[in-house]
Amino acid sequence: MEFIGKTHIDFMGKKKFSFAISIVIGILGIIGIVRIALGTANMGIDFSGGTAVQLKFAQPVHIDRAREALAKHGLKDANLQEVKAGNKLLVKIGKTSLPQGNAADLIQAAFQKELTGNTFVVESSTEIGPAIGDKLRKDTLIAVAISLIGILIYIAWRFDFTFGIGALVATLHDVLAMFAVFFLLDKEVNLLFITAVLTIAGYSLTDTVVVFDRIRENLHKNTKDSLETIFNFSINEVLSRTIITALTTFLAAGSLYFFGGEVIHDFALALVVGILVGVYSSVFVASPIVEVWGRRPKTSKA
Repeated sequence: MEFIGKTHIDFMGKKKFSFAISIVIGILGIIGIVRIALGTANMGIDFSGGTAVQLKFAQPVHIDRAREALAKHGLKDANLQEVKAGNKLLVKIGKTSLPQGNAADLIQAAFQKELTGNTFVVESSTEIGPAIGDKLRKDTLIAVAISLIGILIYIAWRFDFTFGIGALVATLHDVLAMFAVFFLLDKEVNLLFITAVLTIAGYSLTDTVVVFDRIRENLHKNTKDSLETIFNFSINEVLSRTIITALTTFLAAGSLYFFGGEVIHDFALALVVGILVGVYSSVFVASPIVEVWGRRPKTSKA
């Protein structure tokens, strides 16, 4: 069975248009990263500091009901995580979302008034200071930078330095696209989002390697045709595989987005955006970058 038949799409002929789109995405992504580095973005308590309170209830408590109770008392931006084993609830509140008063006291007061009949105890209350958040934010940006350098080294060794540049630009493009979307939607940037960013970097690289591998094979077989012809032929050959892989992964990420609940909603959104952008970059960013480089990459490595 074939998802799509044999295609003859001129991908390389559309590189000017795709480069223009990617430049806009890159600028928005850079703005998002600069805001994160300065601490002015919509930062989660992991980066900006805040309070995390864990409570144990006598009876199961529905997370939506708990969220309504907190919203009535001025804590509508609280992040809730349900721990079903033991009827526990983890409440996180950033410093910028905290009204006047102690966070733990405000949470207890809200639940005591709104969840009558369901007694609870506070198991732990943790304050995350701005110094820790600042260090986490810097370490996060360093981790993303190191992963991109690692990608360049791996592809340069595995294929050729020209391919390495293409893979690096494509992966950086995907990372910037995710930051751009979260910047435009004013979504909270937390450790889950960074996890999604690094996950998509790996996914995008895998998809790019598949395309590059077919290009390398065809460069070795065909030394007469132009780079543009060989690149177009190679991408069309693996297009069906790329679409099927992306669709399968998208179904899983989409299920998390629509049915996974409030806690992982933004994480799933980052995955969905990353998958779509990853497919786009493998075809319209990575390969054109190598083709524009203007020379035949070495194809002697196995």
